Amino acid sequence: MIHLKSAKEIEIMKGPSKIVAEILLELRETVREGATTADVDKVAEELTLKKKAKPAFKGYRGFPASLCISVNEQVVHGIPSPKRILKSGDIVGLDFGVIYDGYYGDSAMTVPIGEIAPEVDRLVKVTEQCLYRAIEQAVPGNYISDISGAVQKLAEANNYGIVREFCGHGIGRSLHEDPPVLNYVQNGKGPKIKPGLVLAIEPMINLGSDKVKILEDGWTVITADGRPSAHFEHTIAVTQNGPEILTRI
Repeated sequence: MIHLKSAKEIEIMKGPSKIVAEILLELRETVREGATTADVDKVAEELTLKKKAKPAFKGYRGFPASLCISVNEQVVHGIPSPKRILKSGDIVGLDFGVIYDGYYGDSAMTVPIGEIAPEVDRLVKVTEQCLYRAIEQAVPGNYISDISGAVQKLAEANNYGIVREFCGHGIGRSLHEDPPVLNYVQNGKGPKIKPGLVLAIEPMINLGSDKVKILEDGWTVITADGRPSAHFEHTIAVTQNGPEILTRI
């Protein structure tokens, strides 16, 4: 069931969304050669608690950390580890959320370290473009499939694989609400977009095949062909005048 938010609820949701944006901005600076993914996760949790918020992911369905950190061929849900040392040439997906005032905020970005391969750089840039093309479609009168189609059109124009097993979602008092927001068009138009709809839109795009698999830890999703993947996400609210990005940095 889709829960449309009131203007008051959207105003409250700006709180956790702003916290997520501010923390991601700081985390981007901690993603550097020689740091471990556990180091970055520690900073995320410390900053969250400092802002009187609660990490949204820690303990969610048993996830053990505050931050999902996915490096190179890892698509999403990477578990931070003191053994994973970041190096120049890596791309690092940071997926982060908090709970504040009873509502969730959720956002993600892919951060390059040092000089990365040109084809990987293009993957990262196109994936971010997919996100903003999708957000442009989140206007009253459109359908969820218009958001999905915007991602699919740009990704396929670049011959990239679109992850199908994971997708965006509604968000509010729960981290994952209806409707699901696929990154490709499946069947029909899906729900109509109306003011008050709050979505976490998140393209996950692979340099190679769209096929993925989950590691034995039960969380970390990787590309089946071992090629890099990029991930970007914003929490947005649909208003009468179009989409408002709540997690804009």
